[in-house]
Amino acid sequence: MNQQLWWRGAIIYQIYPRSLKDTNGDGIGDLPGIIEKLDYIASLGVDAIWISPFFKSPMKDFGYDISDYRAVDPIFGSLEDFDRLIAKAHSLGIKVIIDQVLSHTSNQHQWFVESRQDTLNDKADWYVWADAKADGTPPNNWLSIFGGGAWQWEPRRKQYYLHNFLSSQPDLNFHNKDVRTATLDNIEFWLKRGVDGFRLDAINFCYHDQALRDNPAKPAEKRLGRGFSEDNPYAFQFHHYNNTQPENLAFMQQIRQLLDRYPGSAALGEISSEDSLATMAEYTSGNNRLHMGYSFELLTDEFSASYIRETVEKLEQQMTDGWPCWAISNHDVKRVMSRWNPEDHQPNKAKLFNAVLATLRGSICSYQGEELGLCEAELAFDELQDPYGINFWPTYKGRDGCRTPIPWHCDQDNSGFSTGEPWLPVAKNHLEKNVDCQLKDSGSVLNSYINFLRWRSTQSAVISGEISFIDTPEPVLAFKRFDDSQTLFFFYNLSAKEQFFDLKELASIKEIKDHGLNSGSYENGRFQLPSYGCLVFQSE
Repeated sequence: MNQQLWWRGAIIYQIYPRSLKDTNGDGIGDLPGIIEKLDYIASLGVDAIWISPFFKSPMKDFGYDISDYRAVDPIFGSLEDFDRLIAKAHSLGIKVIIDQVLSHTSNQHQWFVESRQDTLNDKADWYVWADAKADGTPPNNWLSIFGGGAWQWEPRRKQYYLHNFLSSQPDLNFHNKDVRTATLDNIEFWLKRGVDGFRLDAINFCYHDQALRDNPAKPAEKRLGRGFSEDNPYAFQFHHYNNTQPENLAFMQQIRQLLDRYPGSAALGEISSEDSLATMAEYTSGNNRLHMGYSFELLTDEFSASYIRETVEKLEQQMTDGWPCWAISNHDVKRVMSRWNPEDHQPNKAKLFNAVLATLRGSICSYQGEELGLCEAELAFDELQDPYGINFWPTYKGRDGCRTPIPWHCDQDNSGFSTGEPWLPVAKNHLEKNVDCQLKDSGSVLNSYINFLRWRSTQSAVISGEISFIDTPEPVLAFKRFDDSQTLFFFYNLSAKEQFFDLKELASIKEIKDHGLNSGSYENGRFQLPSYGCLVFQSE
């Protein structure tokens, strides 16, 4: 693999550190726990890890509210632990990507503590402040993703500040050059410690419209995407002015210029805009902005072969020189096993979904537990920790169900995650899917994941080749991946029902059977695909 372009086609394993492994018995996963499990992660065949925030934080949003960008929160360990983690990962050939939450800080960050005091201090313009309207109401109609208005009154300054997320997460003012400089300095701090890249949280939220124009109303039939259900007023607006401003493109270029000084480092942007695919293409174009982008198009409840095809093809049409990254689960959404065909939890479904993701064109984010086929954990209201879920219960149960601890063993307390009481309970329906038992079962989801990624690592067309879709009846998803050296054909049955169809156009093909999935049969143009089965061919 070209070390300068290691990220192209990489399998990136997302670690939610609170829930991977606790080593000190406080019930919260930590950096030493990640170090302990790096050998296991390396055995999966992944290329990199992405570690969700471990920085100093009051944990109002579990680390996405940072109070010190250069310090490890004591619940996770120390900077020395992080240095050991980097060294261990690199010794295993694993790249390390860390989260950077740039658009906002915690309200306990020293920058904000100073900024809120008055309008004359050195940090006065570091956050987005605005006067009240004549009647005392907020300056405009912008809304918070977590519900309600996006403005919070600050009595010290006698002004409102903007928060696109929780009120404890004030938005930085990126129109201020000093903010941009300080942000880049914080990124470089971690580059100097040896990180290989960054996952940039909500990166299109850095800039706001300086005129503070109202967002226009959105018709009810267009209130779709990223889990914004009808009970969340955030879906009632077109968010034209509180994010995705044109000035952000120049800042993307500044980030890229910094990373280019550290050869081999890469930036992956999380993008959620009114047209996220178009923004992904824009933010990764020209070889001078972000290296990769990902959005929530495959993280929604919408699911069909045609939807996946249309989503990928739409991005391919727009992203002519950028590089995509795909995910079907992460720490913000219901696990894919409970989101796509939710009535069915059979292992072959998990195996197939992992394979579909791993064969799309682009890099791949695989969330911890997907290799085990975990479904969403069901929690009682009094077990919830996520403020989003607490606020919207019971119509929306929040993000805790995808964040519960990983089950490691069948015969240890808390399935080997912690000797103390876990911050979220280990789900009972996860216990039988523990790592130890699956490693001993040759037919398990885990061993299928390992075997498929091992096979994928030898297929240049899958890692960096092109993609072209093949017309097949629903629910069959079919495409070919190709480069100068090989052409591969993939046929996936996305349902629990056996599928039969005819396709005469293929010629001079040879079936590949060593991928470890539930194979179908093909003869004289007639396809048979079993429940969550597949066929893979290569050109002869």
